[in-house]
Amino acid sequence: MPYKENLRKATELKTELDGFRPLTPEVEKRIMQKFRLDWNYHSSHIEGNLLTFGETKALLLFGTTAQAKPLKDHLEMKGHNEAILNLEEVIQQKRPLTENFIRELHELILHEPYEVNAITPDGKPTRRTISIGQYKIVPNHVLTKTGEIFYFATPEETPAKMYELLQWYNDNKDNVAIHPVLFATEFHYRFICIHPFDDGNGRIARLLMNFILMLKGYPPAIIKTEDKESYYAALQQADAGDISYFFNYVCEQIIRSLELMIKGAKGEDVEEENDLDKKLALLKQEIEAEDSENEIKLELNGNTIYEIINNWVFELFDVLENTSKKFDQFYQKNSAYVMNNIDSQSINVYLKDFLLNNSNNSLNLLLRENKSHNNAKITYRRFFETYIKGGINPFSCNYSIEIIFDKLTYKIDIGYFDIKMNALNKMTIISKRLLSKNISKLDMIKINSLWGDSLLNHLAYYRSLLKK
Repeated sequence: MPYKENLRKATELKTELDGFRPLTPEVEKRIMQKFRLDWNYHSSHIEGNLLTFGETKALLLFGTTAQAKPLKDHLEMKGHNEAILNLEEVIQQKRPLTENFIRELHELILHEPYEVNAITPDGKPTRRTISIGQYKIVPNHVLTKTGEIFYFATPEETPAKMYELLQWYNDNKDNVAIHPVLFATEFHYRFICIHPFDDGNGRIARLLMNFILMLKGYPPAIIKTEDKESYYAALQQADAGDISYFFNYVCEQIIRSLELMIKGAKGEDVEEENDLDKKLALLKQEIEAEDSENEIKLELNGNTIYEIINNWVFELFDVLENTSKKFDQFYQKNSAYVMNNIDSQSINVYLKDFLLNNSNNSLNLLLRENKSHNNAKITYRRFFETYIKGGINPFSCNYSIEIIFDKLTYKIDIGYFDIKMNALNKMTIISKRLLSKNISKLDMIKINSLWGDSLLNHLAYYRSLLKK
């Protein structure tokens, strides 16, 4: 059996730990605080709780809630912590393990009923309510990666199966022939096979496994969130008929907890030797969970500019040009072109050629070199020359929109007619954005509306001067 060597090592470490007992209240409190924080965070995070380790610590030690995280996650984390404290109290008071107590734990960790997406027996999507503190009333079988269904106990079987599980526990809890680690691990697996609740079964299974371990004088086994794939793989081996892999997996976690507890008993720092790697792994998960809107994905180079032009600049300039054409009828001449300034290199392209995206034009040839750039600017410029009824004092119109790039961001400035000042002015209509974030349809409507109003207001103002 692959677990026997690790089981022997765990037994030796337990004997070593017993040599330091009784621990001083201060030492025991410090060690158990670390176990509780790790246990709360990892067991909840495995099941999808979004609080980071730092947020979990702030919540449980200082009562500080994390912004932009679901209230449900805060309540469930606090409930899980209360469940652990309840376990410790039951152990100290030597109270029996009962079904009622298991239901109470379930109420604590889920806190209140909630709705989830579900599938009806005939395959239709629906919603159903997750009850707390009550055994399931609908099947909760799961679809495996191979497309097979893994069957847990049915709702009708569950009460009897839970009674049998507690009977098995009571019949064997004092049996010295069964190693406590194996006993606790098998209880975990038997409970998971029943899956008695609508949700929260994994957290309850780990709570009860650790209840048995702590009752027998062992520290809790902490299943780390970064190691959940190994945990699930060991459970799947048990599902396939070989529980020895799951025994071995839990033995490994107990060895780690025993080693940490012995360090604490010796007065050493209870931070694990490889805590930096663990913290970095957790930090990576926390960073990955942050708002992706702030992720820097692009830097300014030829490919980036070409991609941005194709993603939305063509469309924006085409929209603006369609608006501009409506004003051509009021002027003798008109022209539209695009000015491209890239690291002080200036390339002018007629708008028509720009929109056609001729692969041989000078702009494309420059971008094809794919050099890194520190700055660039693409300007859509529109000339309306000689108002058709301007008489001896005709006026013209010259407006532009600039897309200004730096190494990581861009902004959009627009030339507009300022009614208050009766003059051409300039304003930033799109503040700095990361290069990877395109403008939206709403942005285009906003820009085009201001553009059209400016051309109209310019025309109206200078016509009014001609009448004076």
